[in-house]
Amino acid sequence: MSESEVTYGSYLALDELLSLQRLRSSPEHPDELLFIVVHQASELWFKLILHELSGLNDRFDANDTLGGLTSIRRVNALVRIVTSQLSALETLPPQHFAQFRGYLGTSSGSQSEQFRAIEAVSGLRDPHFIQVLEDHGGIPPIVQRALERPPLQTQFINLVTASGATLSDIYADEQHRPMQMLAEGLLEYEQGFAM
Repeated sequence: MSESEVTYGSYLALDELLSLQRLRSSPEHPDELLFIVVHQASELWFKLILHELSGLNDRFDANDTLGGLTSIRRVNALVRIVTSQLSALETLPPQHFAQFRGYLGTSSGSQSEQFRAIEAVSGLRDPHFIQVLEDHGGIPPIVQRALERPPLQTQFINLVTASGATLSDIYADEQHRPMQMLAEGLLEYEQGFAM
């Protein structure tokens, strides 16, 4: 396809994307589409969050405080979107979910490899986390890659140390204002992630 033939639909592969919502209930339950779309959209946002967290990691590695601040702001905006869209599931009464849950087999949101990778990037690395992954078929490659990099907190502490400051310094001296704002952005991320 040439550039002149690219359309909104072709660029976004809308025919493919919109064909990926395959309801399993029979007869089709009217709430199953909501359930699928919310979870598929979450996985797309997780993909973008992981992409942005990788960029944040790169900025930490380069001791780029201002770039890190820009990255964490975007990550926080994405986390707010995911949190907001998940609230749509609150409109799904438990008795309606129960009517089609049996068609979903053993599937569970806890099987999201991308979410597990976000947890690992964010610092979840305790033995229980690793054991749960191993008990469910091993550590997925996307999670393994996240585990091979230091968690965000360690990278931030390394950035502070490389600047010649301490955590106390960044809050006491205005010259460290960008670092302080980055710290606040990371705290916002932690709170948003908990949501």
